[in-house]
Amino acid sequence: MQRSVKLFLKYVSLNMLGMLGISFYILADTFFIAQALGPNGIASLNLSIPIFGIMHGFGLMLGLGGATRYKILQSQSRQEQAAKVYSQTLLFTLIIGGVFFIVGQFGSGAIAEVSGANLETFETTQVYLRTVLTFAPFFILNNTLLSFVRNDGDPTLAMFGMITGSLLNVLLDYIFIFPLEMGMFGAALATSLSPVISLGVLMIHYFKPLNKLSFTFQQLEKRLVRDVMFLGSSAFVNEISGSVVMFTFNTIIFSLEGNNGLAAYGIIANVSFVVLSLFAGIAQGTQPLFSESYGLKNLTQIKQVLVLSLGTSLLLSSIIYLNTFLFTDQLIMLFNSEQNPHIADMATTGLLIYFSGFFFAGINIVSTSYFGATNQPKRSLLFSMLRGGVFIVPFVLILSRLLGMKGVWLSFVLAELFVMAIIIWKMNPEKRIKRKKDLGNITR
Repeated sequence: MQRSVKLFLKYVSLNMLGMLGISFYILADTFFIAQALGPNGIASLNLSIPIFGIMHGFGLMLGLGGATRYKILQSQSRQEQAAKVYSQTLLFTLIIGGVFFIVGQFGSGAIAEVSGANLETFETTQVYLRTVLTFAPFFILNNTLLSFVRNDGDPTLAMFGMITGSLLNVLLDYIFIFPLEMGMFGAALATSLSPVISLGVLMIHYFKPLNKLSFTFQQLEKRLVRDVMFLGSSAFVNEISGSVVMFTFNTIIFSLEGNNGLAAYGIIANVSFVVLSLFAGIAQGTQPLFSESYGLKNLTQIKQVLVLSLGTSLLLSSIIYLNTFLFTDQLIMLFNSEQNPHIADMATTGLLIYFSGFFFAGINIVSTSYFGATNQPKRSLLFSMLRGGVFIVPFVLILSRLLGMKGVWLSFVLAELFVMAIIIWKMNPEKRIKRKKDLGNITR
């Protein structure tokens, strides 16, 4: 038990710090844009997030899927197969990054239109999208390498990579937006340089004695790539679902309250991004521990890590909601640069309703990661889909008609509650270990 607790604290605390750093620069981005460009700037940022989420989804899918298979194989002393997984994942990552780069050069305007940008927000939305998609190869490669470095026994460096990129992004954000007056392009450029800086830090791992990551050029194997994508599919679906939900919310909220409603949702969406990143920190931090325990068929350690991660999630939810309740006005004032009372009123109600859903969302995020890390991609994918559009889209369509903006906020809470009930019903680590053998032979 002592070893499990020690490893849990190390991996989870470091990963939560790293994810907090990433979310901090997103908040800083939002704050600086709010101060410089007002509600229309926030609305443009909000409209850009869905495609940004899809790009991140590919990086997380390949990173977590590849690193999960890598860790299982490594725990079984199958280093040659593990190295093959690493090389194949990196090669496919570069291909996907290239596709996003091309889309950014020729399709950013079309994406802005489809996202719902109007005459007031089209230009800034297009600028933001084109810039971040130009740097897509770096974003996706950074997400992939972070997972592999963490699973290769170096969570501290992974944390430093995330934090260094994030802190320098905040500094560049300020310089580009205010002294240099580069507007939305400056905000997007600062954000886009963050993964480049992080990758520079991660390169240190390759010069360390503990490094077992060995890349070789080779022909892509469809079966292996499919296995990696399947294992990481829940992370991809989480991001895609988030983008689908945000697009749906943007459309409904705009029909109800216009750009003021989008600005209020932008405040909630960006603050909630910080919260979700902390839960993701728990989930990604425990992934190497779950995968190693599964590879070794260590049921006791799986149960210990599961109890620790779920308990941490509930504690974190309680702390977050208490602070949200106590400091609601202060949070809103940070991003409501024009002190618009209608935006403040909508955001206040939204924060108090929406954030109650994190008691359930935290458990769902950790549990979904557990299923993926223990070689149960079908269940992990199913629950990710349920957390996304399957439940929340029908809820928001119905409740927004009945309750207006309150119904929009409440839909998130009810969707997460329903998913949690199903997850509790299906989770059984003991049955999993006894019934199934490792499926890692995919690389043979």
